[in-house]
Amino acid sequence: MIDQRSAPYAAFLLRLALGTMWISHALLKLLVFTMPGFQGFLASQGMPAFMAWPVVVMELAGGILIVLGLHGRIVSLALLPVLAGATLAHIGNGWVFSAPNGGWEYPVFLMAASFVHLLLGDGAFAVKTAAAPATHRLKTA
Repeated sequence: MIDQRSAPYAAFLLRLALGTMWISHALLKLLVFTMPGFQGFLASQGMPAFMAWPVVVMELAGGILIVLGLHGRIVSLALLPVLAGATLAHIGNGWVFSAPNGGWEYPVFLMAASFVHLLLGDGAFAVKTAAAPATHRLKTA
C-alpha cells in the first residue's frame, strides 16, 4: 500500500533526480562532447546529425521544467522518444553503460523512471502539475 503522506515527497525526489539527469546530460553534450562531437556520434550511429540540437534543447528545457514541476508528466512523456533514440544509439555497445560508447541499460532505466514520473505526477513543491490520468469505475445497476 502506498503511504499517502510520503508519496508526494517521493515523487518530488524522483522529479529532482530525473530533471537533474536531463540537465546534466544536455550540458555534457554541450560542454564536453561539444555539438560537432555529438553530431558526429549521431552520424556514426546512422542517425541524422541535425537531430543534435533538438535533442540538447529538449534535454535542457525538459530537465528544467521537470525540476520546477511545470507540467512534468507531459514533459516526461515528450522526452521518451529521446530515450528511445539513446537506447537505439547504445544498443550495439552491450548492456553495461561503462562499456566503450556506453551501454543501453541506463537509457532503459531512465525510460522506466520517466514512466513512473508520468504515473505519479510531480509531487510536492511543483509549480504546476498536469492532471492525473482519469480513472474509470464500472457502474452497476
